[in-house]
Amino acid sequence: MMVTETAVVRAKLLELAEPEYQKFASSLIPGVSNLLGVRIPELRKLVKGIANGDWRSYLQHAPGEYFEEVMLEGILIGHVKADPAEKLNYVAAFVPKIDNWSVCDTFCSGLKFTKTNKELVWDFLQPYLRSEEAYDIRFGVVMLLNYYIDEAYIDRVLHILDRIRHEAYYVRMAVAWALSMCYVKLPATTMAYLQNSTVDDFTYNKALQKIIESTRVDSETRQRIRAMKRK
Repeated sequence: MMVTETAVVRAKLLELAEPEYQKFASSLIPGVSNLLGVRIPELRKLVKGIANGDWRSYLQHAPGEYFEEVMLEGILIGHVKADPAEKLNYVAAFVPKIDNWSVCDTFCSGLKFTKTNKELVWDFLQPYLRSEEAYDIRFGVVMLLNYYIDEAYIDRVLHILDRIRHEAYYVRMAVAWALSMCYVKLPATTMAYLQNSTVDDFTYNKALQKIIESTRVDSETRQRIRAMKRK
């Protein structure tokens, strides 16, 4: 039965593909060559249909030949109703399929069950944050910036971000983005951290740049942050 379901979904994806959008999206996601050009709102509509049926069976057989099939699987995991332990099993099975920033960040933003299961998910994330794999780490960091920048977690978050050492561009940019979000939400704590930060110069300066670009930072603060740039 499930083979037909995945075939139906693939046929729908091929039907929804837009060549112009495919060109545009491909230019934003370097290294991805299996992109059909289906917009995210269309994927979300398909997810709702799958979630109303035998979604467990779909996830068990989910194909990943196309970028959109992987993206759809990630969105589905976030969307379905299941207990946290079961959800985390699906998350663990999905993370190795992440090979670009777009799937990673969309997937993380959909895992909203984290908000009501913070300690459980926190423990689950730790091995990813210590991984050697670039997208394991980015997954962990983007989860932190989505769900853990608050008074209860900020010290732990900054400690973890400070010790990440990975050369991959998409890891360093995720850490910079996370640090900038820490500053925007909790400026005093983050400023104290930045003055003693041991992250590499590229990541540190990118974090400062993102803070300066934030619309939630006043001009006086921008001047102060600019002056902190490492040469």
